[in-house]
Amino acid sequence: MTKDNMQFEEPEIIYIPDEDGNEEEFEVVMKFEVDGSDQKYMMVVPLNVESSEEDDEDSDEVYAFRYEEDGDDLKLYTIEDEEEWNMVEETFNTLLAEIDDND
Repeated sequence: MTKDNMQFEEPEIIYIPDEDGNEEEFEVVMKFEVDGSDQKYMMVVPLNVESSEEDDEDSDEVYAFRYEEDGDDLKLYTIEDEEEWNMVEETFNTLLAEIDDND
């Protein structure tokens, strides 16, 4: 079994503290590097979203972070630069299209 197949069978879960310090659970949808950059990015979706009409819209929300791995520690950085965000979004959409084409 390849490492890629394992990612689909067992989702990677990370915990990210919110502004109040409460840890929220997120599933890692995808990790990738942007061409021409040594930066690493991950796309995550929240788990444990309360189901109500308002939250239904949020349940499809995908968050992007730049990340660094330091041993077992994972450091996440928000993407605040619009140019960087556009580059990450374009790469993510391209990768999603490639996945859809392979199915």
